[in-house]
Amino acid sequence: MTMRIALGQFTEITEETMTFGRQLGITSVQLNVPSLPGKARWEYEDLLALRKECEKHGMKLEAIENTPFDWYLKAMLGMEGRDEQIEHYQATIRNMGRAGIPILGYHFMPNSVWRTPGQTGRGGSKVTAFDMGQVEPYHERDPQAEEVADPDITVQRLMDEGPNRMVTEEELWDNYEYFIRAVIPVAEEAGVKLALHPDDPPVPQIGGVSRLFYKIENFIRAREMADSEAWGLDLCLGCCSEMPGGALDVKKMIEYFGPLGNILYVHFRDVQGTVPKFQECFLGEGNYDPAEVMLTLKKSGFTGFMSTDHVPVIVNDSPWQHRSRGHAIGYMQGLMKMMEVQV
Repeated sequence: MTMRIALGQFTEITEETMTFGRQLGITSVQLNVPSLPGKARWEYEDLLALRKECEKHGMKLEAIENTPFDWYLKAMLGMEGRDEQIEHYQATIRNMGRAGIPILGYHFMPNSVWRTPGQTGRGGSKVTAFDMGQVEPYHERDPQAEEVADPDITVQRLMDEGPNRMVTEEELWDNYEYFIRAVIPVAEEAGVKLALHPDDPPVPQIGGVSRLFYKIENFIRAREMADSEAWGLDLCLGCCSEMPGGALDVKKMIEYFGPLGNILYVHFRDVQGTVPKFQECFLGEGNYDPAEVMLTLKKSGFTGFMSTDHVPVIVNDSPWQHRSRGHAIGYMQGLMKMMEVQV
């Protein structure tokens, strides 16, 4: 296999989206929380139908990114009922293997992605942003006030346990170890690889909940904990670029995990600035040099797919942002063509 671009970050297969992908020369697909039946798990028949629907449109279903958040929230938080959720998660992995879908992406952020009010990007485009200075400690929040950030439902659930309930990093490590050691053997048996997404934003804690995957050392610890070829990364370059080292952290992540074969697929996006304050942007105007990063991926031995992930909102675009994604995909295709000359 060689590096390739996939159409990603959508939930339903439509004629319009598949035609858009084919017209841009794309033959790979990655769906994010696909619209499938199920209240706790996905069944084999539905997953198989999803894969075949992609193939009907001339596309290969390379991966599914994320199950519904609540399907393993108790596992992330170590709450009562986590064993039942893990059993369902194991069943989903087995069913994906039977259906011929090789990668399941996941994150381990109990209170999800956070953003503060968006900013204006190049030419008046709208981009998401994060400013830790606008995120108040939970205990200082006015419950009647409009939220500045998006703490998700998890924070409230934790606060219901008692005043200023904090989830520590070691608690979260215990929960991750319990989860990954339960699902990795099933993934190995099913022929499915699990792709871990970095924390977004990559900070030690936010909203009273600690984070794990905000620095390189912790990814290494997780890899050693899993000790399996079924463990890998959904390497979101934007999240890595948000880390304090910016472009340097992007390079370090690729150069460490690429040769090990742990980079399963890549979100090719970037930001301006690093934590505690950054905003998303167009490719080529962020912290890293996209051409240099593309070459580093190639030289590291990466042979997976890349997708656009988040993109700026540009004028007269569709809700899925076809125009902006088309720009990012064309940019990536140009870089890949460049590599044929440089590598």
